[in-house]
Amino acid sequence: MTTATNAEQQDRLAGDLQVEVIETSSLGDRSYLASDGEVAVVIDPQRDVDRVIAAAGRLGVRIAVVLDTHVHNDYVSGGLELARLTGAEYGLSAADQVPFDHRPLSDGDVVELSPRMQVRAIATPGHTFHHLSFVLEGEQGPVGVFTGGSLLYGTTGRTDLLGRDHSEALARHQHASAQKLAALLPDGVQIWPTHGFGSFCSATQATGSSATLGQQKESNPALTLAETDFVEQTLKGLDAYPAYYAHMGVRNAEGPEPIDLREPARATPEELRKRLEAGEWVVDLRSRKAYVASHLAGTVGLGLDGPMVTWLGWMIDWGAPITLLGQSRGQVAEAQRELARIGIDKFAASAVGTPEGLAADPAQLRSTPTATFADLAAALSGSTGGFPAPDVVLDVRTNNEYASAHVSGAVHIPLYELVQRRGEIPDGTVWVHCGSGYRATAAASVLESAGRTAVLIDDHFGVAAEAGVPVTGGS
Repeated sequence: MTTATNAEQQDRLAGDLQVEVIETSSLGDRSYLASDGEVAVVIDPQRDVDRVIAAAGRLGVRIAVVLDTHVHNDYVSGGLELARLTGAEYGLSAADQVPFDHRPLSDGDVVELSPRMQVRAIATPGHTFHHLSFVLEGEQGPVGVFTGGSLLYGTTGRTDLLGRDHSEALARHQHASAQKLAALLPDGVQIWPTHGFGSFCSATQATGSSATLGQQKESNPALTLAETDFVEQTLKGLDAYPAYYAHMGVRNAEGPEPIDLREPARATPEELRKRLEAGEWVVDLRSRKAYVASHLAGTVGLGLDGPMVTWLGWMIDWGAPITLLGQSRGQVAEAQRELARIGIDKFAASAVGTPEGLAADPAQLRSTPTATFADLAAALSGSTGGFPAPDVVLDVRTNNEYASAHVSGAVHIPLYELVQRRGEIPDGTVWVHCGSGYRATAAASVLESAGRTAVLIDDHFGVAAEAGVPVTGGS
């Protein structure tokens, strides 16, 4: 899953106002550039601000103001650096105590951008205590609202990122904030959330890619449920979130330094072997199809065709040395950009080429047997079809996924806990699965590195029962 800058995704609004969507699909987030054709305001920019500057240049507008709806917990903000580079004013909640120059904003404050466009701050606590939403207003009044991590499509932002002790209080704030927006704004205004497109910042899975406030009144639990029911549902649905979140809020509150996308030092095959023998994180960025066909022993398969940044950031010990392996320099550069968004931009090394070209010794080369759920059903019935018989079925999905439905008798260890808990897996051949195959590929590589025999089930879990695999739970 590569990161997309969705340059074509643009809402044209009343009075020729327009909103450009800059999407970071790998993290499930969106940033926005709203303009009147001359000046622009940017909402919740990611750390790689060159994308935003390029969008402003293409539209021929000047970035006058940069706003963050909250101190982000899932990525390093580019707000401060974008303001420095463009000379724009940088605004965020007055209640957030930060050491850098900024415009402090409170409930009801108005940021005048031009006679045709202004932004009004609305206090919407819930995702954080000091969260603001920003109403975009034209000459005829409100046309949309940037809701950050507050009101999302079909859900709201999660309320436990500041600690479980605050979850219930913030859930009550979140319900009140959604109701506040619904009371203040007309049904026709557009909703532009930052989170909710796969982000772990959403309380539950978001639905849809666009919506008006009126549409959300019909479907969003924060607007259809009473407070008590909403709080109960929200708290019940919360699952674990990436461990790297613990570092993002601190980094953003201190004032992030500029991004560093310089190419890491190139490692020789012999250096790669030494790093692998030392147990360092050496990440193979190729697709899982390429990885299972051939890879270096000890590497971790986290391809750029999936949310590499989320899972690597969740699995590693923070600050551990990382080496990036790509089929091309472009793959390494893309991974650098992805990881820089969560504050990882110092790397031990990189290497480019095929596994065969990067091996110091042909004995380093490995392949991973790959099966389907139909193969697992046959193997569980005694017909292995050439695969090693399954002694263990390992499920590496999240807690909520497992609780919803799982292979009967499976061992459950979420991927983000596997490195620490792999010693708990019973002896023998491990058939490993997730929801679609991406996380299971990473898990199989971790198991192989520990000397285990692994079979990767590269298949969608939704077909397991139909394929004849005994499944507990589900419909």
